[in-house]
Amino acid sequence: MIMKQSGLLRIFIFTCTILLISIGYFIYVYNTYPAIQENESVLGEIGEGLGELGLWGLVFIYGRTCLKILLGKGKIAKRLVPDYSLDINITIINKLLHYLNKTHIYVGITTIAVILLHITFMGIPMDILFFPAVLALVIWQGLFGLFLTWRYSPTQLKKLSYLVHAQLITGIMIGIFAYFGHLLIDD
Repeated sequence: MIMKQSGLLRIFIFTCTILLISIGYFIYVYNTYPAIQENESVLGEIGEGLGELGLWGLVFIYGRTCLKILLGKGKIAKRLVPDYSLDINITIINKLLHYLNKTHIYVGITTIAVILLHITFMGIPMDILFFPAVLALVIWQGLFGLFLTWRYSPTQLKKLSYLVHAQLITGIMIGIFAYFGHLLIDD
């Protein structure tokens, strides 16, 4: 039984570890750095709206991943829960998953652009490590996603890109780091 859940167990342990490290770093930054003032300008307001749009893009992208894991479909599900398969053949869920798979590239590109604009418009200080970590992870996902879809990518690069891009842990880190980074911004 433990062997069947080892992939999910590893992700749970990784998530808890990142969460504990982030809480420790959050406490350190909260007590040593001055409060980050929210950018009250037109660009700041546009940046806030873009941030919310970026959040919904991430929900769309990682919701697809969670649905695939829940249904036991796709390579990520086979990696995390190898012997699991849900015997549900509901047409609407299959159509939804097909739609999510078809639009993943476009939503991903748009989400990356929106998040980068959000970071730019908000003028977030990069000396607090949460912010450059989110920036690096978003660019990381975008670059390796590009290598997957670009027809001129060498086969070896495509294989590496798939292994790197299709990691749920990247999304977990983006979520945790972005959450704690936003907690530090003074309302």
